[in-house]
Amino acid sequence: MDGNPSILGSHGILVPGDLLMGAVIPIHTDRIFPLATYKEKPTPDICKRFRLDFYQQFQTFRELGRNIMDDNWSEPSDTKLLLPGTSSSYCCHRSLNIHILYPRGSYHGIVQISTDAIECWKCPWDMWPNSKRDRCFLKPTEFLSYEDYLGITLATISTFSSMVPISVFRLFIQYKSTPIVRANNYSFNIEAKPGIIVVECNENSQFAFWLTPYFYRTFLHLTLTCLTPAYYMDGNPSILGSHGILVPGDLLMGAVIPIHTDRIFPLATYKEKPTPDICKRFRLDFYQQFQTFRFAVEEINRNPELLPNSTLGFYVYDSCAVLQRELGGTLWMITGLNQVIPNYCCQVHPPLTAVIGHSTSTFSILVAHIMGLYRFPQISYYSTSSLLSDKRQFPSFFRTVPSDDFQARGLAQMVLHFKWKWVGLIASNDDYGTEVIEVIRQEVVKEGACVAYTVYISDNLLNQNLPNIVKTIKNSSANVLIVFSVDFYLFPLLDEMLKQNVTGKTFVASEAWSISNLLAVNKYVSLLSGTIGFAFFSSEIKGLQEFLNSVTIYNTPGIYWAKELWEEVFGCTFADQKNLTVTLNMKKQCTGEEHLSSVQNIYNDVSRLRASYNIYTAVYVIATALHDLRQCQSLGGALVVNNCFDIGYFKPWQLMSYFRKVRVTLNNAQEVFFDKDGNPPAIYDIVNWQLGSDGTIKQVKVGSYDTTNSSGDIFSINTTLIWWATGNQGVPNSVCSQSCPEGFKQSLKEGEPVCCFQCSPCAQGEISNQTNAIECWKCPWDMWPNSKRDRCFLKPTEFLSYEDYLGITLATISTFSSMVPISVFRLFIQYKSTPIVRANNYSVSCILLVSLSFCFLCALAFIGYPQPEKCLLRQAAFGLVFTLCVSCILAKTVIVVFAFMATKPGSSLKKWTTPRVPYMIITICTFIQLTLCLFWLTISPPFLQFNIEAKPGIIVVECNENSQFAFWCMLGYLGILASVSFTVAFLARRLPDNFNEAKLITFSMLAFLSVWVYFIPASLSAQGKYTVAMEIFAILTSSWALVFCMFLPKCFIILFRPDMNSRDNFMRKEGGGK
Repeated sequence: MDGNPSILGSHGILVPGDLLMGAVIPIHTDRIFPLATYKEKPTPDICKRFRLDFYQQFQTFRELGRNIMDDNWSEPSDTKLLLPGTSSSYCCHRSLNIHILYPRGSYHGIVQISTDAIECWKCPWDMWPNSKRDRCFLKPTEFLSYEDYLGITLATISTFSSMVPISVFRLFIQYKSTPIVRANNYSFNIEAKPGIIVVECNENSQFAFWLTPYFYRTFLHLTLTCLTPAYYMDGNPSILGSHGILVPGDLLMGAVIPIHTDRIFPLATYKEKPTPDICKRFRLDFYQQFQTFRFAVEEINRNPELLPNSTLGFYVYDSCAVLQRELGGTLWMITGLNQVIPNYCCQVHPPLTAVIGHSTSTFSILVAHIMGLYRFPQISYYSTSSLLSDKRQFPSFFRTVPSDDFQARGLAQMVLHFKWKWVGLIASNDDYGTEVIEVIRQEVVKEGACVAYTVYISDNLLNQNLPNIVKTIKNSSANVLIVFSVDFYLFPLLDEMLKQNVTGKTFVASEAWSISNLLAVNKYVSLLSGTIGFAFFSSEIKGLQEFLNSVTIYNTPGIYWAKELWEEVFGCTFADQKNLTVTLNMKKQCTGEEHLSSVQNIYNDVSRLRASYNIYTAVYVIATALHDLRQCQSLGGALVVNNCFDIGYFKPWQLMSYFRKVRVTLNNAQEVFFDKDGNPPAIYDIVNWQLGSDGTIKQVKVGSYDTTNSSGDIFSINTTLIWWATGNQGVPNSVCSQSCPEGFKQSLKEGEPVCCFQCSPCAQGEISNQTNAIECWKCPWDMWPNSKRDRCFLKPTEFLSYEDYLGITLATISTFSSMVPISVFRLFIQYKSTPIVRANNYSVSCILLVSLSFCFLCALAFIGYPQPEKCLLRQAAFGLVFTLCVSCILAKTVIVVFAFMATKPGSSLKKWTTPRVPYMIITICTFIQLTLCLFWLTISPPFLQFNIEAKPGIIVVECNENSQFAFWCMLGYLGILASVSFTVAFLARRLPDNFNEAKLITFSMLAFLSVWVYFIPASLSAQGKYTVAMEIFAILTSSWALVFCMFLPKCFIILFRPDMNSRDNFMRKEGGGK
């Protein structure tokens, strides 16, 4: 076949022998695909890498051929010589992913003139080997002459036979009203059926052929129709019994349509010739596709603006939805032979322009590989696999249906639209299902959903794994099943689902079965009602309804198919017809005069033209491309100028350029074109399976998926029109885990998909205000969640206020307590001349009492809203007042010690017993604390703080000391003074003090230190306003400890034991002490 770029440049060798074996070995790899512009003949593919390992395989095969010399392998190969004229037999071919069929006997004409020759050499064209095949001699000439008996016999028969067409012509005129004459007179077609030899002559010179009178060619066709003998093709069981038709024309196109299905495989024992396969079921919907194809061809032939003065003919082949028949039918059209020989075309004119097919992606992939070798245009009307978009593997493949990539994205959008998060995937175990189901899984996951399981089914009725598959479907919580399969694969699955009583599942259908009439039967109503899916775009074809109804068994090609249509539609049988689709007990006879318009069925139902519409579109695409080629539209030199208008002699690859550029506007104003991958615009209808009032399933359009929508709204669906499997309009729920309400978030389960989760409440301070929240969000710092944790509200503020019972109580205690030192002070003033007052250093005691009163009052600075001024001064004021207080006690203690120690002879401490010493001690100690506080307030002053960490949901308004180091330095210094006072007082406890003041100081300092030691852990554990309350409590307690220990005994003596507050008693104690 001319113009075969994929085989050009490939290499093969043939070593002759009495028996031949072949081997296909990829000696080269790394195939390079040259860019095909189709402006000139495509260049051959190149394999750039020579493989040493594969070449070793070839040499091993070659050595094997040399070693095989007898049946017993008894003699080593290196001990037996091959005589001249003999050689071991092997045949190798370097593979470019293709196969070349060498015709049997092609090794004749080859000689070998040396022993152990590796190769044989061809004789010159006019010479031939002798019997030993070691010499060449001149060939004798031969031709069919009138002197031969065979020539004389054939000449006589030819003369006599020329009278036969005239006799047949007269016979047809006499019986022109009979059905057989009417049928042949309608289209003048030749039917190519199994067992029929189509006798054709290759005239080579079309000029000489057209000199033959037209009426003689007509007689020739009629004669062949009546007299062509039949025989069975030997050894080809896959094509036996198949049917094809040929309607002649100036240009031919082919179509492979599975008019029958349900193939029966006869058991092949190979003890006798295999019997042909049988396809038992006649499909009305597929026969409609054939008639739509025929309608489109005839419509174009009537159109004066499209291919004027040219008539389109066609091949149609019934593939029975069987792979072998799809391939056989395609090769029948390409080669022009019933018994096909690859790489040979025995019909040059009229040319086959393109082939429309095939019905499934698996079939199209195989055929597209073969047709791609020859760059022969192929247009599929039902193959959607995305693998076919690879132009490196399938350079001549086009289709009028979108690629599954678009459908996968559309199905994922549908899952997202209905909020299905947990789906099951079911795919047919073929190229159509296995390849695209992975794409769907990726798209579904990309949209945020999850896949519960993925199972694969086949058309094997004995599939042992089906019970387990259905059990998986039944036990899964996924209520939505995305099924990517052809319809006849689903019968075993649905039957098993009925057997196991599977209910409550919603099917999402791919285009391959979304409009299947085989499944829309009462048996599966309980399973499939409510199904929603994608279907190929459908539109009205004007005039098709009338055309389908006008078909009779007399006016349509393929009378056998027409009779089967009649028997199926009218429930009758022809006397000479054996139809497996009609029971043998049927007594009604078909007359052929019935009218199809009197019945309504799938065949003449044009409301849902899907595949038929795609076939109609494909025919117009081919015709438009041919028209453009004929009009010599400029495509950059795709055609040679001399052949520009000779449309009868173009090469297939030359038409490819016009396919790539074609733009067809159909009668419904839809424009069809192809992208760079040979795909049309993606347009789908969304259909819903609804139960009608009559109990039957109706497929109703409820939306569309249109990538050409100019508004950008690709996916649109009217949910109010959908009827679900649940029996209402409520969208079914399909989730692995129930939705998390507001206030909760999804927490993944270990080892489970993201759609399987548990609902966890939001943490403190976080909310989720939507269902199925992935994360919770923190409220602003001044806000807090409500009890449901779905809203934020302003946090309440907390501080120790005068409105709290605690604040009121502490303020009252503080105020009342501040009066006690003042009362004592007044008492001391009143009794200042008494010995007990004078003995306790009256002036220092007065300072101590005033400072104690301020100690009680400084607690008020910690109550109320913490103003910045309060925060700045309250801790410093507390520190200074308490330092003054403790300094006074220290001064009193030191003076007592110094006074008694100064009485010793020679003591130098007398100068430290003057009245100025206590004031000096008080001043120095207080000044040190004042200096610390000034540094603190200057370098790192306290400030107002809104503490949101102390108590969840509450803003604690507090004073931040800013520098904890300065704060603890202040308290530490106070503690040091108290410790020194306690130590000195403890050492002086046995001195002869009349009123035991050293002991009182010891107890007071012990109580003071105890309070503040316990305050430290208590304040650290308290939170919020209670921290402030703890400090106030420590202030009040320590102040009361000083008042109680230092002054209560003195007040008791002054008020209740005046006898002890006398000079005599004082002198008596002093003397006793001495």
